[in-house]
Amino acid sequence: MADGPTYQRIADLLREQIRGGTWQPGDRLPSHVELAERMGVSITTARHAIQVLVTENLVYTATSRGTIVRSREILESVVTDHIRPDRPRSAHDIFSEIARAAGREPAKEFSARMEPAGAEVGGWLGVAPDSWVMARTVVQFLDNEPWSWEVSFFARELAEAIGADVPHDIPEGTTRRLVERGHGETAHRDTVSARPASVAEAAVLNIVPGTILLDHLRIGANQRRVTRATRHRCLATRNRLAYQLGDPAGVAVIARTLASPVPASAS
Repeated sequence: MADGPTYQRIADLLREQIRGGTWQPGDRLPSHVELAERMGVSITTARHAIQVLVTENLVYTATSRGTIVRSREILESVVTDHIRPDRPRSAHDIFSEIARAAGREPAKEFSARMEPAGAEVGGWLGVAPDSWVMARTVVQFLDNEPWSWEVSFFARELAEAIGADVPHDIPEGTTRRLVERGHGETAHRDTVSARPASVAEAAVLNIVPGTILLDHLRIGANQRRVTRATRHRCLATRNRLAYQLGDPAGVAVIARTLASPVPASAS
């Protein structure tokens, strides 16, 4: 280990072990007490060492499981998939489909409440700021790791019409529910920005405030009205958003090309 404060040298060793594969994503690091005993240092020094890795987002803390090594894989989400007209029917929403296709295990924490729209959400939905809207919130997990935070807003009467005014998740996803109830979306506007996480966002995603997020806002509509506004936030370094546009045959050509190895150049 290089010279420097003891806690920094311990952090350097743990970082090297994580990157070298000694500790795999999902593994629990030694507790502060265990680490202090192993290294012959105080619990305070061990705690500071772990905090260095937390600040670097190499690990996160889970109340019941301790300090867990984060995944370093990048999850690619084709954000146009769930609005494809030919999307196969499924009992799962798009996040679960993407996660399982990547060999990851998805999970969710869901909540819903009726609240005043406010100026921002009212502007997205085209309703007065003091109108009631349904906010459906999902914190999404991959292999137990907090991964993304999504909130979808619906005008109250539309939420009631499609049965979204319920205190539980819709397993097949709200996109399919809108279609089934005669309010299918025919247009979307997507805005993606990268910015530092607020204190509130950091608390939900178990990251350090200031970590760069991808903030993806999608506004959906049909020929009659704006149907919803969905805001999805996730770590910029762990996620990649892709758009696939055009006819199915052309999209398939692109997919095959990307999946094929590049031929060696002729000598």
